[in-house]
Amino acid sequence: MAATYRILCGALGLGMLLGGLAFFASFFQFQMPNSPGLGEPLPVGVNGIYFVAFTGCCLVAWGGCLLGAARDARAAPWIGTWTAVALVLNAVYRLMVWLVGDYHALGNLPRAEAAVFLLLALALLWTRPAKSAV
Repeated sequence: MAATYRILCGALGLGMLLGGLAFFASFFQFQMPNSPGLGEPLPVGVNGIYFVAFTGCCLVAWGGCLLGAARDARAAPWIGTWTAVALVLNAVYRLMVWLVGDYHALGNLPRAEAAVFLLLALALLWTRPAKSAV
């Protein structure tokens, strides 16, 4: 079980690290002269790109923490638990987006994302090493 937990933390950490770097880099792409902006699928203005870059920085840090947990779960056993909490919160707001109806252009995407996030959260909690093993 501990090996599965470490693999899951490593995969999530790598994904968050790469996604965070892409979000951070998009800020600089947006600032280039004659840049059309991000356009589809992420039409944001100056304020939006500011928060995209901030989110990227946070994802880099979070991904690094998860990669650290993948290397040594004893160093920070709580990272997986709090990641599961964050994934559940992400699922809740995606379900609210789907219910509200203002985001009809997204179709069933928020529901599918919510399901993936809830499954990942459950996997993190199920495969978490026992306290005696940590």
